[in-house]
Amino acid sequence: MRQNNLSPAPGANRKRKLVGRGDGSGHGTYSGRGCKGQKARAGYTSKPGFEGGQLSLIHRLPQKRGFFNLFRTEYSVINLGKLNRFEPGSEVTPEKLCAAGLIKSLDRPVKILANGAVTGSFVVKAHKFSSAAKTKIEAAGGKVEEITYAGKTD
Repeated sequence: MRQNNLSPAPGANRKRKLVGRGDGSGHGTYSGRGCKGQKARAGYTSKPGFEGGQLSLIHRLPQKRGFFNLFRTEYSVINLGKLNRFEPGSEVTPEKLCAAGLIKSLDRPVKILANGAVTGSFVVKAHKFSSAAKTKIEAAGGKVEEITYAGKTD
């Protein structure tokens, strides 16, 4: 293959639209701008979302704009089924979860959720537990300990 043999894919190159070159061109008279008005003049631009003075959609539906809580707490979430990789009777801490690759870092507090089943009894130390996760761990003969989150350490 050589450079002089290369050609663009069929339909990739289109001819430029020539406007204002007479009625025979198909784009004569008004040159695709319709009749008179602001949009027919040179230099016309409108802001995104502008609806000609009508109340714009973003203002008509304020509830659709969303709400972002700056003070929310984001947790590293672990499902109960993933705890089975530890030996029964062992202590499961955020440090051990991080070492096992179940959470990315210790920058966020850890929350244990009840998805999955626990086969062994564990002493699970985490910052938060769902109520169903607590009951499942205790039903399997394990123990639940909530620890306080010290915050991000840089």
